[in-house]
Amino acid sequence: MSLRKGMRLLLLLALGRLILHWATNGQYGFHRDELATLDDARHLAWGFVAYPPVTPFFGRVSLELFGPSLIGARFFPALAQSIAMVITGLIARDLGGGRWAQAVAALAAAVSPMALCAGNLLQYVTFDYLWWVLAAWLMVRLLTSGDPRWWVAIGAVLGLGMMTKYTMIFLIIGIAAGVLLSPIRSHLRSPWLWGGAGLSVMLFAPNLLWQIRHDFVSLEFLRHIHERDVAIGRADDFLTLQLYVSASLFTLPLWLAGLYFYLRSRAGVRFRPLGWMYLIPLVLFLLARGRFYYMAPAYPMLLAAGSVVAERWIASLARGAARVVAASLWIGLAAGAVMSGILMLPIAPIGSAVWNFTSEVHDNFTEQIGWQELTQEVARIYTALPPAERESTGILTGNYGEAGAINMYGPALGLPVAISGVNSYWERGYGDPPPRTLIIVGFSREDVESGCSGSELVGRNQNSYRVANEESQDHPDIFLCREPRLSWPELWKELRGFG
Repeated sequence: MSLRKGMRLLLLLALGRLILHWATNGQYGFHRDELATLDDARHLAWGFVAYPPVTPFFGRVSLELFGPSLIGARFFPALAQSIAMVITGLIARDLGGGRWAQAVAALAAAVSPMALCAGNLLQYVTFDYLWWVLAAWLMVRLLTSGDPRWWVAIGAVLGLGMMTKYTMIFLIIGIAAGVLLSPIRSHLRSPWLWGGAGLSVMLFAPNLLWQIRHDFVSLEFLRHIHERDVAIGRADDFLTLQLYVSASLFTLPLWLAGLYFYLRSRAGVRFRPLGWMYLIPLVLFLLARGRFYYMAPAYPMLLAAGSVVAERWIASLARGAARVVAASLWIGLAAGAVMSGILMLPIAPIGSAVWNFTSEVHDNFTEQIGWQELTQEVARIYTALPPAERESTGILTGNYGEAGAINMYGPALGLPVAISGVNSYWERGYGDPPPRTLIIVGFSREDVESGCSGSELVGRNQNSYRVANEESQDHPDIFLCREPRLSWPELWKELRGFG
């Protein structure tokens, strides 16, 4: 089958999506996770406490190309999701689908709430999504051709995936199960499979060595975050949320048909490994109590197969019935696009009814408000200090969002680099010489008074939109500390934490 079949249409759809993100991604401000990622991007390494190095690398490229631009930082996430949209269409094509099935598959993947969200935030879930979809397409190419040389490309993608998000291991287990439970287990005798596996390990090796040198600190981080997520309910409703967040509720019939195609249909028997690539990670995430959206990248391959099934079924119907079914499908996709767009695209004016609705559903947008105002308030406090004291004053933050914001906007206001005990900030230390006076952001009064024998409330973090978020609601007070109770080495040990 020609690689160019339907490609022009897929590229046009992807371009439209890229333009949509470009037009909307400049709203609000940086999310706290983006601020931390961009701060890590200024200190590139083979690993970070919270994630492998690929996402900060893309952050660094965006800083070099676009500077501290909101749209610029989100260009690569938007591009990654647009590419994933094209690849989903290619999966449908290689499963035997025509132009109609390819377009439906691409659009069905694009209207997923998580896919839209991934296109407007610089986070590792964005690039993780792309690697899962690309690995699925390469598996289809392998199964279609029977050529074991595709394992080299698959190994490269899996290696990049491990350098992006450690949950890629769940997909790797799914692929291994697919091999063992299908006729392609004969490839276990092929040097190409083991060459691909070796390439994957080689690509991941720099991060593995970084973990060894840092006592596998990311495992401690992941354990802490997982315990927190379970305690506050973020691991609840895993299966239910697969139905309408990981994939759109309006595309439910498509991906269920795709799952049936892979696991039960005669037409899909050759592609049975892709069914295991969905089921095995689903069960593992469920047992491990992972967050629901970890499965979001697995749905495009199901949607692609479901689109092929739908195309063939519609072709078998009488003309009138076929038109009704096709129209119903397009109406469903349009409804899914509208619903997901309202929920996940940064388009609603702050304080509007739509804004208030989305704020009840998730906090992605509320956590983008107020960072510049926080930095301006800290700068006001800093510049009010006597010049001699300013030279020995540091800014201590309680979380990575505050540190990232101050390091993003603070240099233009004359602020020193913020320090924090959270994640990779702790490893960067507190400076030499250490500060004698501290402006403290993101801590409670009790915490400040327990660590400082002389503290003063000097400001409050409030955004002009009066949006309630973690910064304005949970710990808005800003303190000045001139007499820490502990020495800096002792204090730094106490401050270490994960978030």
